[in-house]
Amino acid sequence: MSLKGQITDDVKSAMKSGDKDRLKVLRLITAAIKQVEVDERIEVDDAGTLEILNKMVKQRRDSIDQYVKGNRQDLADVEQAEIEIIQAYLPEQLSEADLDKLIDEAIAATGAESIRDMGKVMGAIKTKAQGRADMGVVGARVKARLHV
Repeated sequence: MSLKGQITDDVKSAMKSGDKDRLKVLRLITAAIKQVEVDERIEVDDAGTLEILNKMVKQRRDSIDQYVKGNRQDLADVEQAEIEIIQAYLPEQLSEADLDKLIDEAIAATGAESIRDMGKVMGAIKTKAQGRADMGVVGARVKARLHV
């Protein structure tokens, strides 16, 4: 079953069980998927769905930062709860050691020597780490490694 199909099934089960918070987030996910399908006139596959989910998590993390700065912990908690529901559909996150190994492999494979080669390294990592790591964090780590 596709990821999109699983989300649709979970919407139905959340409706039956009366889990309103989960249902709200699942409906936001399906709306985001449908929006992309309508705008781009495509059928979103699993990779596209993962991209949408990652974008939703990033938006919520940004919102949490703003809410915390504005002393609105109640709203930050709501956003955090939504992140946890969304992350259930994302693949398991890479550990620190796995991420370091992936960066080392990408640097070796591309022959990167300086910060100018960062684009090549990030391109090599993106396909393997998509949905499994925050690409902002990955970029900072690659930059630190190449800057040495």
